[in-house]
Amino acid sequence: MNKNKFLTILFSVAGLLSVASCEDYLEVESLSNTVEKQQFDSVSDTFSALVGVYNSTMGDNTYGQRMNLILAQSGDDLRTSGDYNANDRRGVSCFGAIPTNTELLRPFLDTYAGIERANLVIKNIPLSPVYQTGSEADKKLMDRYLGEALTLRAHFYHDLIKNWGDVPFQELPSADLPNLYLAKTDRDVIYDKILDDLLKAENFVPWKSEGNTTSQRVSKGAVKGLRARIALARAGYSLRRSPQQMMQGTNPQKYYQIAYDECKDIINSGQHQLNPSYENLFRSLHTNSQDATNEVIYAIGAFGGNSRTDSKIGYYNGLRHDDTDWKSSGGISAIPVYFYEFTKYDLRRDVNIAIFRVNTTKQQELQTAINWNDGKFRKSWTSITGTSQNLGIDWPLLRYSDILLIFAEADNELHSGPSQDAISAVLAVRQRAYAGNLGQVGTIPTTKNEFFNFIVKERQLEFGGEGLRKYDLIRWNLLETKINETREKLTQFMNGTGAYANVPEYIFYKKVAYTPTKTAQQNVLDIDFYTANGITKADVFYNPNQSVATPSGYTKVNWRLAMTQPYISGDPVKSYAYYFQPNRKELLPIALDVVNSNYNLTQDYGY
Repeated sequence: MNKNKFLTILFSVAGLLSVASCEDYLEVESLSNTVEKQQFDSVSDTFSALVGVYNSTMGDNTYGQRMNLILAQSGDDLRTSGDYNANDRRGVSCFGAIPTNTELLRPFLDTYAGIERANLVIKNIPLSPVYQTGSEADKKLMDRYLGEALTLRAHFYHDLIKNWGDVPFQELPSADLPNLYLAKTDRDVIYDKILDDLLKAENFVPWKSEGNTTSQRVSKGAVKGLRARIALARAGYSLRRSPQQMMQGTNPQKYYQIAYDECKDIINSGQHQLNPSYENLFRSLHTNSQDATNEVIYAIGAFGGNSRTDSKIGYYNGLRHDDTDWKSSGGISAIPVYFYEFTKYDLRRDVNIAIFRVNTTKQQELQTAINWNDGKFRKSWTSITGTSQNLGIDWPLLRYSDILLIFAEADNELHSGPSQDAISAVLAVRQRAYAGNLGQVGTIPTTKNEFFNFIVKERQLEFGGEGLRKYDLIRWNLLETKINETREKLTQFMNGTGAYANVPEYIFYKKVAYTPTKTAQQNVLDIDFYTANGITKADVFYNPNQSVATPSGYTKVNWRLAMTQPYISGDPVKSYAYYFQPNRKELLPIALDVVNSNYNLTQDYGY
């Protein structure tokens, strides 16, 4: 089934599964048992109900904007642009969100609405008459739908836990609960339950080639990959309620083994490979074209041109366009020193970071260091022009490169050092990044601590802007460490010391026409940079100022000079991660309206 046909069904899903509009996260819609049973009395009706569960992953409130582009962008790679406000998206990015923050309510409620939809499917499939009277083929399809619903429910709970910690847990439809006012359940209990559910789902959901589906639908690879990711979260650190501190989960080796085994199964399946081009992988998401290598194991679909099922990916974030043809806002900014985490040979640098914007006359206009944007998503890589904010760009929730790096991390933890298989997995990711310059890949360390640190860095480079970094740092208990390291790097960047001693204070350039069909790297090299003393354009970012006075015909742009102390620390409005507090701000507050609606629900973590 192609993507558009699958997603079109979303608009026919109504009736039983309209609970997503509820204002309280456990509000029950009054439905008769007869209506509920009728929804699952055939394979086709059950599939419509399942698509309703998929629908809850989509739209502005979840993976169309808030869950991936707002709640997640607070690491050492990217941050939300603009000045701090406790009640909007910038409050989240600065670790200063308060319970009345407008970005917190709908992701929480819509995720629980997805859980409610999944619970209805999970409850009713085993009760369906298809199991008594249907054909073996129909029963197999119903099992597949059950596996998909179990997987989506696990995904929903993982999203809740990584943002809010312990949360109310229900595995029955709300109408079947004796009490709707649920207290929090320990996250380890929830994790163990959903890990078991995913193990069950593996037996029901086919591999991608067997199911003949696109990446917008859960396959066995997606089930296994999600199980590996959740196992790493269960093995890692998280902020606990009592005592209120970062603590590692119990029996971590058990969960590293789960992650290792699941990833090894995916690697050995032959179902998924790395796309040889890092950039083309992301371009394919903009054109709804299927990647032949199947690197994107699971993507959240976007469709319909509306806030409920489409996405603002590429409009809200990504390369900023001021021109009327590709108007977009550039709502996420790169931390300036993130640019210098990449070597000049790493092809990921110019895909992940947009150092220019496209002005009103469609020219590339070099930006100061504090105004760079994320670059993996660009409206000009789509066929949509004008002021439209919904671009139909899918969100890559799980990629094969993630499987390789999870496998390597788990292998290192289990064996007190990396095996050759783990080294090879990391090497494959590195070689793709350095295609054409394999001599610059470098040596992968072989001791446990050095290999772990290499993985920490490699994940930063590989997944910039994909909503993983903050949660990686939390599960490693490195968020405070990396925030402090980033502040120190920003100070050195400002002063031109340490690793930034040869970074220019300013750069001279001439504007050039923007051509979206050219590669991200070529777009940068097309800019007419002023160089002297035999310096090449590719090296202009790594050498001191090329002139004292502005050469004729060139424009001067502050590079290192754009960095000032208020960006780094001391300014409650502009400073990077100003409001972060260890053992508190690793999690978000629950929206005040949610807490007020449930007398058994506590806020916790000092909120």
